Amino acid sequence: MNLKTIHNVYFIGIGGIGMSALARYFVAQGKSVAGYDKTKTEITEALVELGIDVHFEDTVDQIPAAFLDKEQTLIVYTPAIPKDHAEFKFFKDQNFEILKRSAVLGEITKNTFCLAVAGTHGKTTTTSILGHLLYECNVPVTAFLGGVSENYNSNFILNGTEVTVVEADEFDRSFLTLSPDMAAITSMDADHLDIYGEAAELEKSFVEFTKKLKPNGKLFVKNGLPLEGITYGIEDDAAYTAQNIKIINGSYEFDVKTPNETLHNFKFNLPGRHNLSNALIALAMSVEYGIPHHQLAKALASYKGVKRRFTYQIKTDNLVFIDDYAHHPEEINAVHQAVREMYPNKKVLAIFQPHLYSRTRDFADDFGKSLSQFDEVLLLDIYPARELPMEGITSEWLLTKIENNNKKLIQKSALISEILASNAPVILTIGAGDIGEQVKHIKQALQLENKL
Repeated sequence: MNLKTIHNVYFIGIGGIGMSALARYFVAQGKSVAGYDKTKTEITEALVELGIDVHFEDTVDQIPAAFLDKEQTLIVYTPAIPKDHAEFKFFKDQNFEILKRSAVLGEITKNTFCLAVAGTHGKTTTTSILGHLLYECNVPVTAFLGGVSENYNSNFILNGTEVTVVEADEFDRSFLTLSPDMAAITSMDADHLDIYGEAAELEKSFVEFTKKLKPNGKLFVKNGLPLEGITYGIEDDAAYTAQNIKIINGSYEFDVKTPNETLHNFKFNLPGRHNLSNALIALAMSVEYGIPHHQLAKALASYKGVKRRFTYQIKTDNLVFIDDYAHHPEEINAVHQAVREMYPNKKVLAIFQPHLYSRTRDFADDFGKSLSQFDEVLLLDIYPARELPMEGITSEWLLTKIENNNKKLIQKSALISEILASNAPVILTIGAGDIGEQVKHIKQALQLENKL
């Protein structure tokens, strides 16, 4: 299907972070857009404000009449949609053009200069930094983000269509539809074993992704990964290295050694060495693209972050409340490192909601180790997302893996009272499920309790 000739785009699962970015893109292209999602969220409300028709009942009756014209309509779906979904079955039976989100992203980006960021951790933050740098430096860029940028209050950045920045998602092998001019791989830790079966298969898909680069394309890899490319790392012997790192007033100040020179005086406001690594690779790709140092330094200093990525909800001398999307043991370790670096010797309470039964099963021991590092742990029930329960895989079982005397399994209804009962001055909410929807209630309760 030629995307230029279609008039209507209908999304099944329009509220997903990647789907909603595509919906915004098609609105900007002047297409009629509508869609279904199973729940109302801040994302779906923002889409409705754009004039998109969104409904929440899986019934063909609610599909707008104009979108029933198969010659004029493209159907975009997410792999998270169940195969017995009524609308999906209807469009399939009626022989509509139906494409996965990843295939549409591949189609949009193939005739652009495409910069893609892959990796099991760090890709959303890195993509949003890269999109911000190019936007601020007046590059004609469209950026599709896997999170909501604090700078733009959106998961979509638009300043032109010649260059695209995309998050290259390994879930369901989605990233193999892309053909980037530049690609970065931030990490290759085992994840999504419900899809891949074993870590070796996941690694193979990353190798396959590297072969999708256009001729003369550039591959950037974190130092230490088993791939050939332009390396980057913090204070090591990589091609691009962050050096002379200082923490001043809660921000990083550092220099960047490139293969040709050393660039001085960068400032970055996100805590954590993992975030500094994300900033470094975004800078490396921008330098290779050809953006001058002084422009990059100014742009990086204005970067505010991604919602639910070490996002400060409360930040006072006596109380800190941070929310983070971390849902893998390595991501929890990164959050722990950041919070200890910023708040040494302070008691830290972590509230964690596990995401997926399969991920909890596959990484239970590592989750136990990563959570044991906090001073106090409150554990919520597993958020199932797309999965059915698995026998024996419960939060009660995961709790036994946490070697911490100050740990407790709690229900969501008791969450706020348990938090208020703690005397920890640093509080973290962690997880990729619906814990994010509790954040504003926790924040309000803490502000009231502490008279903020």
